[in-house]
Amino acid sequence: MLAIYFLSNHPKWKWVFIGGLLIRLSLLLSIPKWSDDYPRFLWDGELVKMGQNPYLETPQDWLQNHPESTSPYLENLFELMNSPAYFSVYPPLNQAIFYVAAWGENLDTKSGILILRVILILGEIGIFFLLLKLFEHFQLSSKKLILYWLNPLVIMEITGNLHFEGLVLLFLLASVYALSKNKNTLSGGFWGFSIGMKLLPLMLIPTFFSFFKTRKSKAFWIGSAIAIIASFAWLLIDDSWIHFLQSLKLYQGKFEFNASIYYLLREVGFWVKGYNVIGELTPILSGISLIGILYFSWKRKPQNLLQLIDLWVLIYLFYLMLQPVVHPWYLIPAFGLSLFTDKKAFLIWTFAVIFSYQAYGDPNYQESSIFLFLEYSMLALAIYWDYFSTNSNPLLAK
Repeated sequence: MLAIYFLSNHPKWKWVFIGGLLIRLSLLLSIPKWSDDYPRFLWDGELVKMGQNPYLETPQDWLQNHPESTSPYLENLFELMNSPAYFSVYPPLNQAIFYVAAWGENLDTKSGILILRVILILGEIGIFFLLLKLFEHFQLSSKKLILYWLNPLVIMEITGNLHFEGLVLLFLLASVYALSKNKNTLSGGFWGFSIGMKLLPLMLIPTFFSFFKTRKSKAFWIGSAIAIIASFAWLLIDDSWIHFLQSLKLYQGKFEFNASIYYLLREVGFWVKGYNVIGELTPILSGISLIGILYFSWKRKPQNLLQLIDLWVLIYLFYLMLQPVVHPWYLIPAFGLSLFTDKKAFLIWTFAVIFSYQAYGDPNYQESSIFLFLEYSMLALAIYWDYFSTNSNPLLAK
């Protein structure tokens, strides 16, 4: 990827596109190896196809309570599942995609994976052309598209491991593109759908209040409200939202993976209190994240779209640095956005985060302190260069 980027002065986009697409298509029939999320995707989709609510019962409870509806296919998905004792944590917009996969799979895991993968590849194609359009609009070098389209992490996590951060990026880019065309209602709608796909873009809301073009735009907020309501209204059925929020809380306060600042503070907690203080640390770090997001949004006050995107990248970086769980695919939306800025941290991180995969090779998923140190040392140097070095470029002013 980097060789193609540095050696191509005037890349032929047709061949870059075909090359990246062929790599993705080569994974079309593969089974995800470094992620076991897909069984839950297919399980939830199968329940929706059966006319049942995936938020009302855990898979464990469902098998016990509905023996008449159980099938060898569902039992196989249950055996492959990583969290069968938890309620579904995937928003309704995800569930709609899972249903599409279940509708076409006919009780076959490989067919379900294939359908999910085709949907995600179509989303990736949309990202490719949106990036081209936006680079042209902002008069930026379109060479940066190579860094996304041929990025190993992006290909592996979206196409290979079936994660939906690519669709989040698609909606965020569509929101920016609509804003650049003064279509504020559409822009708000696309941002709302990005929240419907994964909740995380909700943290960008203060930036829209600090950005002059959206702050008082009724059209933008109406579009956002319509998309968010359309995405989440289904949670009001049978009080599904109670179980949905319960799962979010469990995931937020129970799991740890590839963290940075959180791990350092956890060690202090072990030293002071003698036990894992995740239950106490998580709300504190969430509060710090919120304060930081509000501060950066108020301090930066973006005056144009490039400055708005630059602010988004900073907020994603600040948020991820404080999280107890940082799966590699979490980086993808911010990495795609960072291509419109002079910041290199997320680009470096897409390579450094590969060290975190070491845990998947351990039978107990035990993380290595050495690999964590290598990953975050590289990231720390990139952050220093981007935000603290005298050699770093000033905020884009276009």
